[in-house]
Formats: sequence, C-alpha cells, structure tokens
Amino acid sequence: MLRKLAIFVCFCALFVPIISSAEMISGIAAVVNDEPITTYEVEKELSAMEKEAGKKVTLDEKGKADMRDAALNSMINRKLIALKIKELDIRVTDEELKLAIEDVKKQNNITQDALVAALNSQGVSFEEYKVQLREQLERLRVVSQEVRAKIQITEKELQDFYREHPENFQSDEILQARQIFFKIPPASSDAETKRITAKAESVLLEARSGKDFAELARKYSDDVSAKDGGDLGIFKPGEMLPEFEIALSKLKPGEVSELFKTASGLHLVRMEGRSHGELLPYEKVKSQLSDRLYKKRSEERFNRWLAELRTNSSVDIR
Repeated sequence: MLRKLAIFVCFCALFVPIISSAEMISGIAAVVNDEPITTYEVEKELSAMEKEAGKKVTLDEKGKADMRDAALNSMINRKLIALKIKELDIRVTDEELKLAIEDVKKQNNITQDALVAALNSQGVSFEEYKVQLREQLERLRVVSQEVRAKIQITEKELQDFYREHPENFQSDEILQARQIFFKIPPASSDAETKRITAKAESVLLEARSGKDFAELARKYSDDVSAKDGGDLGIFKPGEMLPEFEIALSKLKPGEVSELFKTASGLHLVRMEGRSHGELLPYEKVKSQLSDRLYKKRSEERFNRWLAELRTNSSVDIR
C-alpha cells in the first residue's frame, strides 16, 4: 500500500477522494447552491467510513445513522469547498500535477508501473487518480489562500503557549532498572522448564523479602549484566522490549516486578529510578512550538471558515 497516495491531503475528513466505479441510478441527497449531491455519492462516502470504523468499533443502529449524517455533511463540506475553488478560479496546471505525481513516486521509491499497479489493486485507474490528486491540490491551495495565509502568530503568543503548556515541551522520561534473568534454552524439557521456573519463583520471594536485588542478580542471573548486579543502565520509554516496558510501567522506584517471560526465558526487574522529563529551554523548542500553535490555529480557522461558507450558502438536505 502506498504511503503517500494522499500526501497532499489537508484536513483528511474533508479531502478523502471518492473513487467512483460504474455509473448507477441515484437520487438527490442534498443540493448546495444549485449543485446536487447524489445518494450514490453519499453511499460511497458512507461505505468508506464504515470500512474504516469497522476495524475499531461495532456500530449499533444509532451509530450507523450518525455515520450516515456524517457522510452527508462531509459531502456537503466538500461541495462547498469545490464551489469556492470555482469562484476563486483556482487551477492546478498539468505541469504541477505531473510534479506532484513524481513526488509521490519519489517519496515511495517506486516506478510509474508500480504506482499504476498499486492503484489498480485499490480499484483506481491512473486517470482517476490524476483527477483525484488534482482536486486535492486545489483544495489544499484554497485552504492555504483562505485560511493559512491569514494566520499570524506573535512572539508573545508563542511564549504564552510555552508557559501554559509545559507538559508538551519536556525532555523524555529517564528510567533506570536492574534485572535477574533465568535462561530457558529452546530445547528444554518440561521438567527442566519447571525446575527453572521454581528457581525463579524462589528468587522472587527473596527479592520481595528485602534481600539485596543486586546481590541476587550476581548470584542467580544468567544475563551478562549479572556481574554489575543486573544493572540495565539508563534508558527511555520505548527503548526496551515490550515485555520490559509493560513490567516497568507498573512499578515505582524500589519495587520488584512479577516474573514475566520473553522468548529467551524468565525475568525479574526492579525499578531503580524514574526521572520525569525536564522542561526544555524555550529557544530549543521554539520551532516545534510554532508548528504546534500554527496547526492548532489552522484547524480552528478552517472550521470557522467552513462554517461561514455553509452559513452564506443555500444547503437543501432532501
């Protein structure tokens, strides 16, 4: 699946292209400034939304009805934007479209034939894709012209946002832990596995009774860190195996985990320390801060702009 077939899409809920197949008879779902939206178009939008939602939730009848309303509103919004593009005479040239397609191929490191094959696997011809991509570029351009170009962010606003949202600009959390590892060789018999498990459970009891964890690691651990008392050093969340992440996430400094298993054997970990991230200097995060605030303002202004378009238009839902 191509990573960037919709690379130029902005505000995706509105800009998802509709892939049409054979023409079919359909009624009128709504009329926007004398421009019709067919029930067929709404059904296609609804089908795409249901397919995406089906991966995450099971919808009841009310949920399906709400989704149908959302599909219709999405189509109305798309029609309003299309009419605005026409009003402003915004056009994407063939050369700009060609460059956009070349960028998609470059970003995905694929050839023209591979792009066409990927599109065909999704039921889209290359000609259909070009039409959709041109429309997406036009939508992006009208948003840039009508929304983004009118956003200005002052230094004071950046500093205020930095001061009011410090949790967004902290260094990564730092963790320190020790482990005791009990290796279970792949060819171990059931009896051998039970023996190693019993040993690990016994060491767990010792660790929780107050025995020095580092000394227990030196005595029992099969890991190379045993000589250092099982010290795993300093690391950040996401740098350890998932099993370690889960075990450590439940611990406070000084606490010992339950036994947990990986492909190599059984493990015990002790949380030695957890240092929460520190607030990063303003100058270091200023660019990130500007991007975050700009995105927030863009979305807010876009929603107001769209609401104004709808207020100033004739929308007749059938």
